[in-house]
Amino acid sequence: MSPGQPPAAEPEAMPGQLALPGMPSPGGVADGQATLPGLGLADLARPGADDGGADDGELAAVAAELGALDGDGSRMAAAIRGALDMLLDGQHTGRYRWDQLHKTEKTHAGTLVEIALARTLRLADGVALDYTIAGADVDCKFSHRRGGWMIPPEAEGKLLLLVQASDEDGTWSAGLVRAVPAHLTAAGNRDGKRALNDRGRAAVRWLHARAPLGENALIRLPEADVAAIFAAGSGQQRVNELFRRAQRMRVSRTVVATVARQDDYMKRVRGGGGARDQLRDEGIVIFGDYAGDQVLAAALGLPRPGPGEFVSARLVPVARRPDGSGDYPRAIRLAGADWRLASAADPAGPAPALPR
Repeated sequence: MSPGQPPAAEPEAMPGQLALPGMPSPGGVADGQATLPGLGLADLARPGADDGGADDGELAAVAAELGALDGDGSRMAAAIRGALDMLLDGQHTGRYRWDQLHKTEKTHAGTLVEIALARTLRLADGVALDYTIAGADVDCKFSHRRGGWMIPPEAEGKLLLLVQASDEDGTWSAGLVRAVPAHLTAAGNRDGKRALNDRGRAAVRWLHARAPLGENALIRLPEADVAAIFAAGSGQQRVNELFRRAQRMRVSRTVVATVARQDDYMKRVRGGGGARDQLRDEGIVIFGDYAGDQVLAAALGLPRPGPGEFVSARLVPVARRPDGSGDYPRAIRLAGADWRLASAADPAGPAPALPR
């Protein structure tokens, strides 16, 4: 979302959702947390209210600079995704949810996000705060919970880059606000940190509001499916079960690493003995981020695998009438035959290998 430009329609929240370890929802109630003032869709559409940004030239300059560095937010989204993945460290811990983290690890999340954004956007160090952007000192504050940012005394009167991300919601947001006293709660915690009050939350100038976060397939799957995946005996068997159960959705390398729990986790996907070969007899093919695979997946109406992503699906051959016509508008040509997505009623049978 560009500063000052409201969205054309309410964005759809993704049901949930993990690049490699090592790193908002519609109005109403989500995950037991009611929408806080300043984070409703009407508030997110506003560039800033009262004295929170409309007449703040320094804030406007920072917003413009960030827009020039990352207009569509894709670089920030990747940095946040990477920071969360580093914190979860699924390859070594098997963790894939925020609530599996220890309290001290959650506290560390803000530092990882701050560093990831600085590296990705090549932001200069601040004088007293985290960054220097457009000549202004800016403090970065991260919260997994909407409205959960805590502002230290040294940041009062300064510009804040507020970042929020949640795998459970499958979204992330980033905005700017000045931490003037009128925007902060009267009371603070034992460290003197204060939260934004209603006026402060309403004053946030949102750069990106509830934008899609890189998908975490393990959160989207039913708990019974996740349990079955992790119950499989070996890393290879767990990866096979992952692609059986997470069909027609994006599966990131991080999810594969989390399931495999091995250093050579990518070997468990590839041909030459990995899931691509072992699942082919069941009719399951695994599309990757190769250009040819992306075209084939899109032709079938599947999600297009992005960098480091996979999409699995079971295929069956298209039944042709004597005149050569078929009933399936979405089909791909493999090994001299046409193939379509299988339905639950279609019997299992081997699928061809994808061209390489």
